[in-house]
Amino acid sequence: MFGLLFPFEYVDSVFSIDYKKLLQKGYKGIIFDVDMTLVPHGADSTKEIDELFETIHRMGLKTILLTNNSEERVKRFIKNIDTLYLCDAQKPDPEWYLKAVEMLEIQKNETVFIGDQIFIDIYGANKCGIANILVKYVTAEVETKIGIRRNLEKIILALYKITKIYQHRLGDIHKTEAI
Repeated sequence: MFGLLFPFEYVDSVFSIDYKKLLQKGYKGIIFDVDMTLVPHGADSTKEIDELFETIHRMGLKTILLTNNSEERVKRFIKNIDTLYLCDAQKPDPEWYLKAVEMLEIQKNETVFIGDQIFIDIYGANKCGIANILVKYVTAEVETKIGIRRNLEKIILALYKITKIYQHRLGDIHKTEAI
């Protein structure tokens, strides 16, 4: 049961990932969550995120956003990003993850999902067999309230850290130099 909640990798942020290594390992596409993965909840994209997507695309990786947000929210976010997206996705329903893979026109085993929530993002990706990376969630400086789910995630992460067989299933994908 816990295996469905454990990420393949756990990193500090989307900027901690070596996307060249993912490409070398045979991955061709990345499904990204938006809020708390790329930016604080409801925030517009940043210059750094825009540049990250440009860099990823120049490498030859395809991207798609998979979010439970509305299309209005996503269109505002991707103002400077050329990427596919699926809105109102009802994550963790695996059907939406598989639809994202289909839109990328690649295979499931060539796809990585990147998100910030264990019970939604990681669970959904694991349930349909997509490799995944959990990032520490991004918050705005003024945010201090942590919900019950985030406290439960701390317990799951503690179990993940002592259950070595689930860690580093993507191998070394941590960034050591600028991309």
